[in-house]
Amino acid sequence: MSVLPRPTAVLCAFVAAAALLPTAAPARAATALTFGACPDSVPKPPAPDHVECGRLSVPLDRHHPSGPHIEIAVSRVPASGTPTERRGILLVNPGGPGGSGLPYAVTKRAKLPTSVRRSYDVIGFDPRGVGGSAPVDCGAMGGLFTAPGVDPVPVDPRSERAYLTAQRHMADDCAAGAGTGALPYLSTLQTAYDMDAIRAALGEPRTGFLGVSYGSYLGAAYAAQFPHRVGRMVLDSVVGPWDWHDFDMIQSRALLRARDTFFGWAAAHPDRFGLGADMAAVRRSYLHVRKALAARPVNGFGPAEFDRAVYRALGRTERWASLADGLRAYLTDTTVDGLRPPSAFDGPESRNYEAANRIVKCADGPGPTPREIVTDIRRIRRLDPQPVLTGLEATTCAYWQHRPHHRTPLGGPATPPVLLVASAHDPVTPIRGAHELRKLLPGSRLVTLENDYSHGVFASRRNTCVDGAVAAYLVDGVVPAGDVRCGGAGLSGPQFLSPSGGPPCSKSLGEIEDEARSGPKAGVWGPQAPSEAPARPPVP
Repeated sequence: MSVLPRPTAVLCAFVAAAALLPTAAPARAATALTFGACPDSVPKPPAPDHVECGRLSVPLDRHHPSGPHIEIAVSRVPASGTPTERRGILLVNPGGPGGSGLPYAVTKRAKLPTSVRRSYDVIGFDPRGVGGSAPVDCGAMGGLFTAPGVDPVPVDPRSERAYLTAQRHMADDCAAGAGTGALPYLSTLQTAYDMDAIRAALGEPRTGFLGVSYGSYLGAAYAAQFPHRVGRMVLDSVVGPWDWHDFDMIQSRALLRARDTFFGWAAAHPDRFGLGADMAAVRRSYLHVRKALAARPVNGFGPAEFDRAVYRALGRTERWASLADGLRAYLTDTTVDGLRPPSAFDGPESRNYEAANRIVKCADGPGPTPREIVTDIRRIRRLDPQPVLTGLEATTCAYWQHRPHHRTPLGGPATPPVLLVASAHDPVTPIRGAHELRKLLPGSRLVTLENDYSHGVFASRRNTCVDGAVAAYLVDGVVPAGDVRCGGAGLSGPQFLSPSGGPPCSKSLGEIEDEARSGPKAGVWGPQAPSEAPARPPVP
């Protein structure tokens, strides 16, 4: 193991970035959480439910518990059921890395099945480096927030060199903003230890956990370190157990498939969207808009901003109609208002998210080499000359000033049965990752929402089959006899783009939960036939 930086140097660097460290580092972490009022950023749940917030002091470095400490912001919505119904705590994480979990305890809980809300205190927290937990800032981040940004897809040796130079500048900006001494401690592994500190401070013997997207990776990291502390764990929209750069490249290929599906869907409704009557025609419309914005950005909206909008829209089918309408509006009168995301990309929350995202990914394992980056981008361009590379966030790790030698450990043979949930055609976290991670979690089961194309499934797609199976596991500990397949709503037309997506079956959620408790039945959520899990993909 390499020698860690001196704690005082780390503390000084982290103070510059966060300004949230206590004036004197406590000798040990707090043993209890005191809750009170929440900041304005945390919404209030409908009465009689209530949310409360607190702060927990944790070591900056788990290897030096008596050294410098930082504070983790924690929120709690108590269980609404009777004491006999209570099952403990359910920590939740919305993903990222870089997503704020403090308000998520309220917003995600509102979507959970009633039985889960009655059974668990839902616990949100901002992971270290995020939101109210010593937030990091990478400053200009290599020009990432410049509007309009340069075209993010390099097409020749000159633009490839420029792309790599921007990644180097981003790494330098993060080292200056967060401090090189702090970079090793903003990792998923350190956050997993913070999770266990929250559990201990709440006096709970086990950690129930619901992690979505990156949250699934965080949950698997917690299971690797604390298998004896794992309660009922749900990993939704699963990140595969790969190096972050490899994952980013796998995602980039899945985005191409999702975009082709979008082209075909829009073409099936030419009267509604006016982008063309076949897939090729819609693609030409799309490429025309992007090429025009690259040549002449509109009010700071150019190719980088366009690709970010497409990346965001492809992840949720509810956003496809807005994307198609935005393309049509530009073709009609060269306006981009329909393509702009609702939140400013260069706002404080976005800046914190983008900084934390890169810092965590680069702290979690070895990064790629510059040569690997160029080779991988050329490979994806051979698949499609105009890919969406917005998700290639780990490329900056090639120039990181702290280079870890090992990847974050995930899962392990001592982990109790875990429930994994995935959408069959999720372009953000392709289902291949769930199959691969399951190999590291013996006894786990996979719940798949078939004929679905979105990111985020449980208590998100409002699918009674999925929600019933997961609720039965969380509340009663029912582990399905085998993997579960649920029917999705599919892509029937513009009307499918409602938040619900439509029910996959005629049974109510209560009926599904009752059947889950008594065991799987054919046609509801019975085990699927065994199938060969896809092999680990080669490095792209």
